[in-house]
Amino acid sequence: MSRTCAENERRPDWLKVRLPQGDGYGRIRALVEEHQLHTVCESARCPNLGECWSAGTATFMILGDICTRSCGFCAVTTGKPIGLDLGEPARLARAIHTLGVRHAVITSVNRDDLKDGGAAIFAQCIRAVRHEVPDCRIEVLIPDFLGNWNALDTVLDASPEILNHNTETVPRLYTRVRPKAKYERSLELLCRAKARGAFTKSGLMLGLGETDDEIRAVMRDLCGVGCDVLTLGQYLQPTKEHLPVERFVHPDLFARFRIEALAMGFRFCESGPLVRSSYHAERQVS
Repeated sequence: MSRTCAENERRPDWLKVRLPQGDGYGRIRALVEEHQLHTVCESARCPNLGECWSAGTATFMILGDICTRSCGFCAVTTGKPIGLDLGEPARLARAIHTLGVRHAVITSVNRDDLKDGGAAIFAQCIRAVRHEVPDCRIEVLIPDFLGNWNALDTVLDASPEILNHNTETVPRLYTRVRPKAKYERSLELLCRAKARGAFTKSGLMLGLGETDDEIRAVMRDLCGVGCDVLTLGQYLQPTKEHLPVERFVHPDLFARFRIEALAMGFRFCESGPLVRSSYHAERQVS
């Protein structure tokens, strides 16, 4: 049975990460500031920021840095966004060109204040990057657009190489973890994207109070809608105001889930304590 981990409890050794440093880290920080961009690496307090930035990769977050939802796990600021930055797609494309990225991951905050949830800006970003860096593979990690399937089509019409949408947790925990989301809606989004011929991807956080059997059930659901890539990682409490960690999942169990996922039919599964949806994304599709 899971137990709530005290906030000051020492994390296991396998969750230790190195501090951001090196020329690659400094280059990306300067580039993000110069082009007035946001990264989910910083906004969501990703534990892999040091590794990824030092290696010259980052996950760009468009549509601002204020989210209209208040998920219990997420460190991104919740509030009321103001307007749209129509120059963002061009600046993003220039930054990716300067960085020399060959696999770009683009995500966003939720913009439920917009009729299309920001889908048009996603499409503009995809086209701008493709124009600036034709050989760059583009992965988008999108919100559910509140079930606006025309918005989903807008993104798919821009032909990203990978369409990612995270289910995040098991259905039983949605009201606590993702109060404004619906598990069935996320599955339908992935199903619709697959029906359009998209290469699809989804991910879950472990350690929020789910059981192993519930994780396996979600894996089967995702496989059932044709999801190609699965990511599994450890939830880490970003601040004391966020949901507590209920358990630290051992690396051996992550390894076992990976074996099971591949046996179910996923084409690729990245599973480990520090895995996030864009971690090693460039190697998840051939």
